[in-house]
Amino acid sequence: MSRVLVPFTRGVEEIECIAVVDILRRADIEVCMASLDGAPVVGRSAITILPDAALPDIMHEAWDMVVLPGGLPNAHLLRDDANVKAVVDRLRSERKSIAAICAAPTALAAFGITAGKKVTSYPSCQQEMQSLQPSSVYSDDAVVEDDFLTTSRGAGTSLLFALRLVARLCGEEKAEQIGQSIVMS
Repeated sequence: MSRVLVPFTRGVEEIECIAVVDILRRADIEVCMASLDGAPVVGRSAITILPDAALPDIMHEAWDMVVLPGGLPNAHLLRDDANVKAVVDRLRSERKSIAAICAAPTALAAFGITAGKKVTSYPSCQQEMQSLQPSSVYSDDAVVEDDFLTTSRGAGTSLLFALRLVARLCGEEKAEQIGQSIVMS
């Protein structure tokens, strides 16, 4: 069974976090939602999310993918967290999958992960993405996949993003099954 880590903190865009976790779990993927300190998190729309774990307690476990949800200040706090950077760097060195949506691709750009890759982000983050990693190729596509990296635009693309992550981990057929089960057109 594939294992996915979803770190998040205050200001997280709830849809981008919960939709991804929900779709991955529907595909029988083990997902751990980890707040930076293990405490409940209040998202951008004042919804409290209970984490499964504290990031420092589980960051050294084996993960097949890490997914960074967006929202502010969540994306900036993830960018500035040494544990998040360590997990992303380790998975990159292990050639595992790394994904981010909305403002969170800026954290990956700051970590150097997007260098030379085709990427996307929330539209207002485009300039920051290009400034942080001039060698990346910016796209307006809803979901962009390049090698180990998957990025997406925002709350409205969360389900497409999540289904692409299922396809990456379980194959296209499983992603299509999940899409049909949720009446995704």
